[in-house]
Amino acid sequence: MRSFTGSIGKNKSYEGRAPINQLQVKRILVVRPNNRLGNLLLTTPLVQEIETTFPDCRVDLFVRGFLAPVIFKNYTCVDSIIQLPKKPFKQLAQYIAGWAKVKRKRYDIVINVVNNSSSGRLSVQFARSKYKFFGDCINSCEQSENDNEVHIAKYPVYNFRKFITLLGITPSTAPVALLNLKLSAAELAKGKAMLTELVPGNRKTICIFTYATGSKCYPPAWWEPFYEELKNQFADYNIIEVLPAENVSQIAFKAPSFYSKDVREIGALIANTSLFIGADSGIMHLASAVHVPVAGLFVNDNISRYKPYGNGSIAIDTKATPIKECVEAVKPLLQQ
Repeated sequence: MRSFTGSIGKNKSYEGRAPINQLQVKRILVVRPNNRLGNLLLTTPLVQEIETTFPDCRVDLFVRGFLAPVIFKNYTCVDSIIQLPKKPFKQLAQYIAGWAKVKRKRYDIVINVVNNSSSGRLSVQFARSKYKFFGDCINSCEQSENDNEVHIAKYPVYNFRKFITLLGITPSTAPVALLNLKLSAAELAKGKAMLTELVPGNRKTICIFTYATGSKCYPPAWWEPFYEELKNQFADYNIIEVLPAENVSQIAFKAPSFYSKDVREIGALIANTSLFIGADSGIMHLASAVHVPVAGLFVNDNISRYKPYGNGSIAIDTKATPIKECVEAVKPLLQQ
């Protein structure tokens, strides 16, 4: 599919055209047909950038799965969320209906978030809009000579800024916004109450998440000594574990644990802790989106692109860092 769709939009150019009127941009479609928590959270800086650039604009999202309405619940600029089913061949009618909705409206601008998404490129081509951006780097990605070294949350924003420059619009030069779940005061208060019920008292709390998918998931043989070292070096802190949807623990449930399938509820709990430690996963990006310092644990060679973004967070290459040094590395995060 990538070979088939890779050339779509490659020859699209807006250089030399008459400038677009910024005030007349009223409706934008953002395309990210992916169902993963982390990938959708990593789209929030781009949506914030669009809202800042076009404050009177309404944004539609073309996504897959059921998480986007949960993540973008408090984004007032988001109007419609067009959802494709996670398993299209089992829900073919819903899948076709989703694509039909893309065609139903006319947009001022359509944006594909990730250039190597086959369905993303196809949907931009399919949508009705005079101005279509397929997500390819324009000239070169700002801030880096190598696209792969630009953080996955930042490069769609840099590309968006380059794209609107071609349309005659002056882009923002502000730092790229952080991931943001936009928790309400009520949600944060509920998260605090849940944390207090889990670990009563006034001590600060470290939150760990011991699960991840595939090769990113560390075995109990790594997590158990890490947890023991964490307890030894941070005896004055509570340590809790947030459990994955699979309800498993790589430390055999030795720490007080929290289980929920509600992403906003999990985020609210984490937001009331002082530090999050976990491998590269959607929950790691969720912790970044509720603005908690994060120590991300990485075993693959994609640290610069997927490390926890903002909030003074760090990424640790565990292939090159012994467990004791991993624990030492998180100390500065608790002193922020």
